[in-house]
Amino acid sequence: MDRVTRLSLALDRQDGRCLWCGREFGRLITPTTDHLVPRLKGGPSITANEVAACRRCNADRGHIAPVEWLDRCRQREGWSPEEELLSRLLEKLADELVRVGGHRRARDYLSAQLRRLRRAS
Repeated sequence: MDRVTRLSLALDRQDGRCLWCGREFGRLITPTTDHLVPRLKGGPSITANEVAACRRCNADRGHIAPVEWLDRCRQREGWSPEEELLSRLLEKLADELVRVGGHRRARDYLSAQLRRLRRAS
């Protein structure tokens, strides 16, 4: 599956909004592909690991862990990060990585993120 198709699927999953700040995508706010598990941490470029983020959020997040970035987003006035959606997406990604095998670094990173998210809830 190509990158454009994967981004389109992410947009559908997120109702056309940035996962992190909640802004609706449009002419002035363009979507970019953000990896839940950064590629630097072993995250694969598969549909389950990709979300739609606005350019600002994607650039500001960089390689910050998703749960840490979620905390930072909560502190910003006017931002409405999708915590429940993030939790579901991380769980789905964990299942997908088990199904396809490999990606040990990404699985370990993801397990730690899920533990942090559960403790924070």
